[in-house]
Amino acid sequence: MKKIYFILVSLFILSSCGEDWVDTKPYGLPTTAYFWQSEDDVNKAVAAMYTPMRYESTWGRDLFWMQNASDDLIVGRSKANGENIKNFIPTGREGYMTGGWNDLYWMINKANQVIANIDHATNISEAVRNRAKGEAYFIRGFAHFWIAYLWGRADQGVPFDMPENAEYEKRIPPQLASVKDNYAQIISDLQKAADLLPLFETYTSDDKGRAHKAAAWGYMVKTYAYWAQYDNTKWSLIPDLCDKIKNEGKRALVKIDGKPKESYKSVFTIAQNWGPEYIWSVTSGTQGGSEFPGVILENKGWGKYNGWGYFQPTEELYEEYEANDPRREVTILKFGDEFTYFGEKRKYYSTNSLSGFQINKYMEPYSYGTGGNAGTNQYINQNGDYPTTALNLPLMRYAEVLLFKAEALLMQGKAGEAAAPLNEVRARVGLAPIASPTMADLKHERRCELACEWTDRCQDLKRWGDYDKLRMALHGRSHSDKTNPDSPYTIVQVWATRTFNPDKHIVWPYNPDEISRSNGAYKQNPGW
Repeated sequence: MKKIYFILVSLFILSSCGEDWVDTKPYGLPTTAYFWQSEDDVNKAVAAMYTPMRYESTWGRDLFWMQNASDDLIVGRSKANGENIKNFIPTGREGYMTGGWNDLYWMINKANQVIANIDHATNISEAVRNRAKGEAYFIRGFAHFWIAYLWGRADQGVPFDMPENAEYEKRIPPQLASVKDNYAQIISDLQKAADLLPLFETYTSDDKGRAHKAAAWGYMVKTYAYWAQYDNTKWSLIPDLCDKIKNEGKRALVKIDGKPKESYKSVFTIAQNWGPEYIWSVTSGTQGGSEFPGVILENKGWGKYNGWGYFQPTEELYEEYEANDPRREVTILKFGDEFTYFGEKRKYYSTNSLSGFQINKYMEPYSYGTGGNAGTNQYINQNGDYPTTALNLPLMRYAEVLLFKAEALLMQGKAGEAAAPLNEVRARVGLAPIASPTMADLKHERRCELACEWTDRCQDLKRWGDYDKLRMALHGRSHSDKTNPDSPYTIVQVWATRTFNPDKHIVWPYNPDEISRSNGAYKQNPGW
C-alpha cells in the first residue's frame, strides 16, 4: 500500500470526527505553534489537502450529478435532488451540490494553509519544501477549477481568496468579478505547480497519487479550453502544452498491438491505474476513494452486491457510435451482452434499468472472485454501502489531452493539423482516419471516447452552445421480459424534454444559505 494512503485514511477519520489536521496543545486546543517543525509535519499537512479525494461521495457521485444533466445519461432511480439537477430546476440546497461545493473549498483552505506556512517550516529539505508548495498550488488550482466552471459566469465569478492577499483571513473570500478572473488565478497556480513538481515517472510506488507536472499541464489545458469560450485567444496556448504532456510528461495512449477493443478496454483496469494514459485520477482502494463503480452498478447487483444504479446511458448515446466502434460495447452494457461477474460468465439483463442500459467501463473490479461469490473478491469493499474498489477513477487521461489539442487547432482554423491528434485517438480503436476533420467530427469523437467519464459532457454542450441537446427528450429500450437478456425491445422515451435557458442555466445556482451567511456580499447567479 502507498504511504500517502495510510496518512490519508487517518486524516479522513479525523476529519469525519470534526478534528483539524494540525497538532493540538494539551487539553485539545488547536494551534499551529507546535506544527511545521519537521518533514513529518509537512507530509501530514500536504496529505490533508487530498482528504476529500478519499471520500466515497465527492468524486463518487456528488460532483457527477451536474454532469448527469447531459444527453448521455438519465437518473436511474427515484432521487428527487438528482432529478431536480437533471431537469435544471435545483434550488442550490441539494446535498449533491452542497457536498461538492464544501469539499472543494475545504481543499482550497488546506492548500492555502500549506502555502501560508511552508516557508516557515523548519528542519526540512528544499526538495520537500518545493514539492509541498507544488502540490499545494496544484490542489488549490484543481479545486478552484471545479468551482469556477460549475458556478462561475463571464459576468460573475466565484468566491476565492489566498494568503498572498493582504486582507486574507480578515474578510470572507471575495466573489470575483468574472469567472475569467478565476481562470487567470487557476492558470497562475497550475503554472507554479508545474514549475515545482516532479514528473510522475520519478515517483516511487509510495508517492503515486500525488500531484505531478503532467497533471498540472493537463488542467492548464482544460482551463484554457473553458476560458476560450469567453476569449478565443486562449486556444493558441493549448497545443504546445499538449506536446509537453506527451514529450516531457511521457504520457501516451494505452495500446495492445492488433487488438483495438482490448486496447481501449484495458484503460479501465486496475493494472492500468498508473499506466501511460494516466494524467489525474481519484486514487481508490477497498477502504476509500471513489464509489462510482458501485454507484453505476445494477441496483442491488442481481442479488450479489449492493449496486446503486444511479446513472444510466441513453439510446442517443448508444446510437452515436459508428457501427464498428469497439468503444460502444466497452462503455455500455445492453441486454444480451456477455460479461464476467464475480468469476461467472453471464448475459446482461436488468429489472431496474429505466433505459435498458448500464455503464460498463468500470466493471472490471466486479469480474473477480469464484463461484459468483462477492466475498472471494479482494478488489472490492465488502461493505456494499461504501462500494469503493481497487480501480482508480480517471478524471483526466491522455486521450482527452489529444482531443483538446485537436479542438484547439480546429478553433484556429487548422483542420489539417487537427487531423493528427484526432486520428491518433481513432486509430487506437481501429477506426478509419479523417483527412480534414470538422468540429462535428471533434464533438463526435469526444463524446464516444470519453462517454460516461468525469470529463463533463454537459459542460461541453454548454460551452459549444449545443443547447438543443440539453432540451431534447431522451430514450431507452423497454424489453418485453426484463429478466430475459434475449427478449425483444421497443424504443421508448425515458426522460421528458427540459427547459434550458442559457441566460440562466449556463451555470448552477449558489446555495441560498451561502448567500445569507455572507450577509449579502455574495450575489446569486442571474435567474436563479
